[in-house]
Amino acid sequence: MDSIWLGLWPNARATRILAMRGAQETILKGRLPLRPSSNRAVTALLEAIALWEGRPVRAVLVADGSSTSSSSTTLYRDTFEIFGTRTALYEFEWVSHVPGRRRDGLGGMGSFVDLERLLVQTVAR
Repeated sequence: MDSIWLGLWPNARATRILAMRGAQETILKGRLPLRPSSNRAVTALLEAIALWEGRPVRAVLVADGSSTSSSSTTLYRDTFEIFGTRTALYEFEWVSHVPGRRRDGLGGMGSFVDLERLLVQTVAR
């Protein structure tokens, strides 16, 4: 069964999220507050998308220069402690920044090219 690819990329002000069905179809993208209000938020999000789509989620949290210099990546790592976790609904990893552009039909949110390229190159392996 194909999985949903999902990327979370915290920066100084927000966490960007991108979910794709394979390398071609973007199904969800958005900006969330930098820090979730619950330590269950990430796992609940991954589980909800998996249940909604009826297929497992392969997710990554991106750690690049900007996120490691802020407290965002540390917050995720310390709070959620789910990196490397595999369940029936999701798999969650931590990856380094990967540099990239494709039109997805979900305009008005700014560029998500870098996160999309990360999903295609890292999660799809």
